Amino acid sequence: MIQPPRTIAIVGAGFSGTVVAINLLQRPSAHPVRVLLVDRTAPGRGIAYAHREFPYLLNVPAGRMSADALNPGDFLNFALAREPRAAAEDFLPRSLYGEYLQTRLRDAERNATDGTWLERVSGTATSLTCLHGGPRYGVQLADGRTLLADEVVLALGNPPSPALPGSQDLRGGAQYIADPWTAPVHFRAGERVLVVGTGLTMADVVIAGLSSARSDVHVHAISRHGLVPPSQAALRHGHVQIETRRLIQAASFSTRALFRAVRELVRDTARAGADWRDVINHLRNLAPQLWQRMPLRERQRFLRHLRPYWDIHRHRLPRQTRGEIDNLRQQRRLSVHAGRILALQVTGDKVRVTWRPRGTRAHASLLVDRVINCTGPNYDPRRSPDPLLISLLSQGLVVPDALGLGLRTSAYGALLDAKGRCVPGLYYIGPMLRPDHWETTAVQELRDHAARLAHHLSSPVLRRSIAL
Repeated sequence: MIQPPRTIAIVGAGFSGTVVAINLLQRPSAHPVRVLLVDRTAPGRGIAYAHREFPYLLNVPAGRMSADALNPGDFLNFALAREPRAAAEDFLPRSLYGEYLQTRLRDAERNATDGTWLERVSGTATSLTCLHGGPRYGVQLADGRTLLADEVVLALGNPPSPALPGSQDLRGGAQYIADPWTAPVHFRAGERVLVVGTGLTMADVVIAGLSSARSDVHVHAISRHGLVPPSQAALRHGHVQIETRRLIQAASFSTRALFRAVRELVRDTARAGADWRDVINHLRNLAPQLWQRMPLRERQRFLRHLRPYWDIHRHRLPRQTRGEIDNLRQQRRLSVHAGRILALQVTGDKVRVTWRPRGTRAHASLLVDRVINCTGPNYDPRRSPDPLLISLLSQGLVVPDALGLGLRTSAYGALLDAKGRCVPGLYYIGPMLRPDHWETTAVQELRDHAARLAHHLSSPVLRRSIAL
């Protein structure tokens, strides 16, 4: 008797979903496995690595961007075959990285282990239903189709930015761009633009918009702290001696103690002739341990007081990009402000922006032609507009964490339900793993989560241990 294949549905085919699929195709299985990769866009591209008019760069050097932790030079070797002058320290185009992921997925399909195969499904998942007997889940698509699966992996990518105060009256018009990645941003002659946010997305949008615009365009960028990320350092292979136990003990005690320990390490590193970025890179690798050691109250303090400083030092710009931002500020084509947006109001064909500069109680006003929301993803599932997440929350199949950072999970990304139990056969991979791991947005972390999840899904013993 031929045994029917076990079906694993991966919802989302950006980096995380694609790399989980690659790992599953490469792993041996005792029984037939059918992998469904569901997304409305081409696998491997997602929002981050799509083809765009402007050649946006990766924020990490090519030498650190391999999708396979066991083959750290994989992406660089791929790039060298197309651009022989590429080097490990180069910041290469994001569209090239999307091509890399698509190629590696095709390679994995072609060389898949016996009894394992991939099916691409073009569509948008809108809800999930628990079934009784046979496959565990039915995944409903927007076009009315239903996919049956034994296990479901949610690889949903970054959620949209939170709405700005007053933006509901601007939606649908040319005066407000809620998501700068939905369409190319072109600045018009003489335009005054407000970009809300001063991080990586702001830098990309401003440089792309001003690259072909006349010099009479002026951009204002506002965030609560007015901090612009520093540049990346040159790729080095040296090792900085850092006392890990000291950091873990500090994190267990208080946020203030951890902050003090990090500052001392930065000073010691500078005296040794190394770079402060080496300390941040080490902290990034320790992030899960440090975060898990911190009591809830200290996590709250970290989010309230230190998160903006961690974010800009952790998520840095390519040197070329930071240089262009500095030049635009020197030319007074870009002004960066620290403050809080209070209201947006349509005034004729303009938008009046009321904001409060940081450190004051006074209100200030800007009259601009357009507002672009670059505040970054809102990871709180309770505020998600995604119908699939809304469906899962309403059924109690997923639950947000207490700090609004993402979804509660167990080992291997197994999702916890509203009663704190593992939901059999339902997993999550992506940035909303933050409640347990903190650093879960970049290739280095997500490729490891993807490999572990694929190993778990390929092992009957491990799957049974989670179910129990």
